[in-house]
Amino acid sequence: MSEVYHSPYEACPQVTEQAGEALKQQGRDAGANGSAGANGSAELYRSEFEAYPFLADSDTDIRCDFEIHTDRMSSMAGVIASMCPERCEEILKVDELIYHANPTLRTFMSITDEEIEWLHERLVELKAECDAANAFPETGTKCRTVLPAGTTRGAYAHVLRVEGKQMVRILYRARERGIVFPDSLIDFANLVSGYFHMLGIWMNMKDGFQEIPFVSRNYK
Repeated sequence: MSEVYHSPYEACPQVTEQAGEALKQQGRDAGANGSAGANGSAELYRSEFEAYPFLADSDTDIRCDFEIHTDRMSSMAGVIASMCPERCEEILKVDELIYHANPTLRTFMSITDEEIEWLHERLVELKAECDAANAFPETGTKCRTVLPAGTTRGAYAHVLRVEGKQMVRILYRARERGIVFPDSLIDFANLVSGYFHMLGIWMNMKDGFQEIPFVSRNYK
């Protein structure tokens, strides 16, 4: 097995740890995972009102799961953009990039290195503003973890921070299944998580919410 790629923008150091037990061998055909029909057959039912053409794909093919997940992320980014007139155009650009990432596992990577660097620059810019304003509370430890809370828009940004991590996890599962895509897609997903993390801190700062420090009982 080839060495696992670790992004320099990794959102959380534990994100690429192995699950603990190996994935079970999956040998079923794409249509064999459906429940039996009324006549006892294993033929998969396909609704004439199907919302997306890949919803009935085998559970061994996680491309559709990635597409649904990024669709949700893009939709949530649109909600956040509507709540942040100060950075609406910037957030909508991130929103668009997430939507461009959506079909990557099925087609090709269309997000450019320049666009990934642009996202990195926005993350650095947000962090610099928050650091300058002392937005992070003192916790007495090296970790500056805060409780994922705050104003409505700040809390929504925290949700997308987590969704970005889940995006990374799905990508590693896809790679384990032999789906080929560039490492830069993993970089992008980590940066999306980091961007919305700092955006949430920035929004709370602008809205006058004092971050609540979180000191873990488990990690010192």
